[in-house]
Amino acid sequence: MTRAGRILIWIVVAIAVLLVAIVLFVALFNWNSARPWLDQRLSASIGRPVAINGDLTVNWLRNPDAGGVSRWVPWPRFTARDISIANPAWTRQPRFATVQQVRFSLNPVALVSHTIDIPSLKLFGPAVDVERDKQGRNNWTFHFAHGGDWKLAIGEVGFDAGTLRWNDDALDMHLDIDVKPLGKPIPFDQIVPPASGAPTPPPHSNQAYYFAWNAQGTWRGAKARGSGKIGSVLALSDASMPFPLQADLRLRDLHIVIAGTLTDPVHLGALDLSLDVSGNSMSHLYALTGVNLPTTAPFATHGRLLAHIHQGVFEYDKFDGKVGHSDLHGSVIYTSNGARPKLTGTLTSNVLDFADLGPLIGADSNASKVQRDEAQKQPADKVLPVETFDTARWRSMDADVHFTGKRIVRKAALPVSNLSTHLVLDDGVLTLDPLALSAAGGEVKANITLDGRKDPMHGEATLKLRRLELKKLFPTVDLMHTSLGQINGDAALKGDGNSVARLLGTSDGEVKLLIDDGAASKLLLEEAGLNIGNIIITKLVGDKPEKINCAAADLVAKDGTWRPRLFFIDAETMRIDVDGSIDLKNETLDLVMHPHSKGIRVLSLRSPLYLRGTLKHPDAGVEKGPLLARGVGAAVLGVVAAPAAALAALVAPSHENENACTGVLAQIRKPAKASGK
Repeated sequence: MTRAGRILIWIVVAIAVLLVAIVLFVALFNWNSARPWLDQRLSASIGRPVAINGDLTVNWLRNPDAGGVSRWVPWPRFTARDISIANPAWTRQPRFATVQQVRFSLNPVALVSHTIDIPSLKLFGPAVDVERDKQGRNNWTFHFAHGGDWKLAIGEVGFDAGTLRWNDDALDMHLDIDVKPLGKPIPFDQIVPPASGAPTPPPHSNQAYYFAWNAQGTWRGAKARGSGKIGSVLALSDASMPFPLQADLRLRDLHIVIAGTLTDPVHLGALDLSLDVSGNSMSHLYALTGVNLPTTAPFATHGRLLAHIHQGVFEYDKFDGKVGHSDLHGSVIYTSNGARPKLTGTLTSNVLDFADLGPLIGADSNASKVQRDEAQKQPADKVLPVETFDTARWRSMDADVHFTGKRIVRKAALPVSNLSTHLVLDDGVLTLDPLALSAAGGEVKANITLDGRKDPMHGEATLKLRRLELKKLFPTVDLMHTSLGQINGDAALKGDGNSVARLLGTSDGEVKLLIDDGAASKLLLEEAGLNIGNIIITKLVGDKPEKINCAAADLVAKDGTWRPRLFFIDAETMRIDVDGSIDLKNETLDLVMHPHSKGIRVLSLRSPLYLRGTLKHPDAGVEKGPLLARGVGAAVLGVVAAPAAALAALVAPSHENENACTGVLAQIRKPAKASGK
């Protein structure tokens, strides 16, 4: 044999011996001695101490699913027991998670580039403690290494039965959750059937529901519970692979049901869920979601929640629901990035029960089932709502929402056909611009601004009434059916206070109202003038409506006390002038009506009438003092020329042609003459 041949034989033998030595080394090596090195690499990769406390064993097998060189190289398949991941120093528990056993394969070729590549990781008996403090710090955010010496890449995570303890001080929620196998998987479309508006079932055959979970605990001091189902594999490297979720939660009065998928779980990426929410008031969702919604009647909604969590965008798309006895439909988007979170959307109600609007302004807080946790009781002797607006929440988010109520229902037969408004909340300032109603054949438009940055809150409002028909405004009053009168009016108000009662009780401003060509009960007018003879005649021959030529009021307010600059009713047989005051701060009345009969009246006493007492319990009667002289009306008219001129501007919107109020106001503006005895 030649010398070259002998050298070649020795090279082959050496390689064979080396391979045998490597095989023997791998087979006999005590891999527990490698735990410190692996602990160090894993800890550096996730930025949190990781420890393998139990045995570490290894089998070597090729991975047929790998590509390139990795396909032909044997992969170590590790089985590690008793794994723990530490918590940050501020948490209650020392450990974020413990796992009884972990199985995973490691790509040996990737180690050359300082990458710990684990395509599949399986957890057995995991126990996880999730925590968040009141400052918003959480223990589930890891600082994965990017670049540097070593980095961790995990493809997917499969798990077995386990437990989860959730202590969230920010939400005041504390839950213990147990996860157990279902026995056999449930296909996704059995939980979320394919339907219009429902999340699309995942295309991956293994994305069924494999585990059931149950939760018990507390939320805001009250009992909380939940149950549901989840999948078995979290795809950490494939952001498009969905993870099935299903939950039924009961938190205090809230009931939340979700079913759908989560993708990109590493970054809490995208949610696609059917979402049902119900409760006693939408405002109760604030403590759970941070979305500042108004106080409402009991509600229930169903829709689709699309969320890109890492972008802070949540869309409740094409939802349907009920609020009290009203229906509600629309889509809203909540964006949590930016200087302040913002809610935008469009809402529609086809049938809006007027009573369901009461809780929005704090009305009916005792009678209804809607109660804020901190609600003030409405005093039995008060009419104006005293429940306060929670302006502290107004600066927590902004809003831009359009709302339309197509038909309004009210037990008292208020003839309102629709309502629309554009609500804007900007840095604590709430505006309704405009707030529009179609009512009684006419329209009501208001602009309202409430400045929640101030304490007490400052409010301003302007109001316009145009062409409201009397017979439609009072459809249940028989005597108004023959009336052709219309109401026009303007108002401008401002006040300070955190409730409707305080805003009106401190109000400054003015209100102007004009009614032309109306009608009233003849008997009522005769009784107002104490025309005893005519009262007897009217009762004998029967009551009938009497034409009102014009009725007008020009009221001015200072610190909640309203006084008339001009207030009269001019009918065919009677004119009544009103003076006095209305104190909205104390809700008291002190009005005096001076009747002046026209024509011949038999046995007419003509004494002033009073209206006193409170808004809740008014008291009407005849003045007990001496009967007034006939010259009172003329004296009153001598100082009302300017208010009459201002009211004349309201005549034009009523009719294009001249109406009865034109002549009456012109007469009032003439210089007054002293009346004879």
